[in-house]
Amino acid sequence: MEFIKEEREDTSDPEEYKTKEAEPQTAKKRKTSPVWEYFDQISFNKVLGYNNNTSSMIRHYRALHENKEGSGCGHSQAARKQELDEALVTMIVKDTQPFSIVEDVGFRDFVQKLDPSYVLPTRRAVKAMVEAKYAESKEKAKAEVKKVSAVSLTSDMWTSINTDACLAVACHYVDSNTCLNSVLLGVLTFPQAHTAEDLAQVKASLMEEWGITHSVTCLVTDGAADMIACGRELRLRHTVCIAHTLNLIVKKALEQTSALADILAKARKLVGFFRSSTTAKEKLAQLQQQMGRPTLKLVQEAETRWNSTFEMLRRLVELREPVGAALASLATEIPPLSSDEFSSVSACLALLSGFNDATVELSEEKRVSGSKVLPLLKMLDENLQEEMTDVASPVARQMGEHLKRQLREKLNTLQSMSIMSLSTMLDPRFKAMGFLSPTKASEAIKRLTSECAAIVPTPSASRGAGLVTPGNKLWRHLDDRVMESRRRHSVTADAAVEVQRYLAEPNIGRSEDPLQYWERQKLIYPHLYRLAVKYLCTPASSVPCERVFSKAGEVVSKKRTRLSPKTLEKLMFLNKNV
Repeated sequence: MEFIKEEREDTSDPEEYKTKEAEPQTAKKRKTSPVWEYFDQISFNKVLGYNNNTSSMIRHYRALHENKEGSGCGHSQAARKQELDEALVTMIVKDTQPFSIVEDVGFRDFVQKLDPSYVLPTRRAVKAMVEAKYAESKEKAKAEVKKVSAVSLTSDMWTSINTDACLAVACHYVDSNTCLNSVLLGVLTFPQAHTAEDLAQVKASLMEEWGITHSVTCLVTDGAADMIACGRELRLRHTVCIAHTLNLIVKKALEQTSALADILAKARKLVGFFRSSTTAKEKLAQLQQQMGRPTLKLVQEAETRWNSTFEMLRRLVELREPVGAALASLATEIPPLSSDEFSSVSACLALLSGFNDATVELSEEKRVSGSKVLPLLKMLDENLQEEMTDVASPVARQMGEHLKRQLREKLNTLQSMSIMSLSTMLDPRFKAMGFLSPTKASEAIKRLTSECAAIVPTPSASRGAGLVTPGNKLWRHLDDRVMESRRRHSVTADAAVEVQRYLAEPNIGRSEDPLQYWERQKLIYPHLYRLAVKYLCTPASSVPCERVFSKAGEVVSKKRTRLSPKTLEKLMFLNKNV
């Protein structure tokens, strides 16, 4: 017998819906959906159709009755549902889950066990919730960014699993509480050619949309020619990501060390054998267990990242004994590294370890990092010279000389860049000590004084009124020039005093937060505080944007290849900013 539903006029609690049956029927097991608390099956007065699911009843109840429940219990249930809906959206955004998770049988069963009264929203409803959350969050972020006086941008390109080119732009700034913040401005598909003009046009549109066209201090990107030209097109200060700079320094040094090329070729072949052969892999694991070692795998080198070469060699040295024993017991012609080769690799690793640590430290996002570039490169230079005094391996010594030359060239260039020199000078952990060259440090102090003088208020004309003879027009032009000269001298003197007082203070500890220092000292050095907010927001690298694309790779997976570019942007914005 066909069953249909009747819903009475909503004059009382939904519990008052009554069951009516026109004729006897075989008793059936009661359904378990929470919606049956408000509906019963009848066989006349058809209002809602029933086809073995409760979707129509849920939609009807939500549309006409859910918000009308006036009791405290009803209000509490509605608040609870909203809370769970928001938690669901947050989970989908943070864990990069597909919208279809709400249709997965296992997930639905799990939610039912946790809270039987909670009705999961549909896939479309979840998408609508994400869009609403995106609109709300973006407006809040825009309002926050428009309040700040200076921002820096990072940018990077990425190609998705669908071969769609995407451009990400992130914004970094110091807020009103003198805390460092970042916000993802957008992840935009880029069907055009990647010319500097096209990149500049897209970035200019984003800057205008967010109201930061005139407040961008610096643009940080990789060293690609189109990215550098884009900075010129936008007429922005531009600096190359320090992680990419260090990558180029080390890769060039490795390429120029011919004696190391053969060792690297043997190491790659050795690692490739153990990673491609199941027998070799199991043998290596077995031998490590027999030696009482933790079971580790060899690391495969990624051609574009020098630190993957570092990790490959370091792991190979660490597993020298079990690798040698495994090769001896396997039928293979792959030769192990000799004792001299292992000695050379160990010596090279000692010289490269500082570069690996610097790459990791300068890729930080939550702390001030741009001002660390010059001091850290200076420390690399000094440590490299110190390490080389004890190096016996000719291979390592040759590589060290190449590293030192490449590092010095790059350091000399960076010390001359205003964005780097000013941020280092304004960091109370470093100041002039962060410079390798005393001459460059003196130039940075002059530049800082000039920048400070530019924002010191000009004295009023009344202060020089005594220099002018009333009614005497003959000397008017000379008097005006004298007054202007005195104003400029006064402004420059005030700026010089503020800068010298700041520099005379002892440096704070390296582990302290420079922004907390400026929060405490902003009334003592008001003009330098404004400059610190302007320059300390610049990150050392474009890694923040690269991390966005690492997450985007999880979002645009094989399970979500039909995700539209607009939806991708919304998901990435929420994942990064919420």
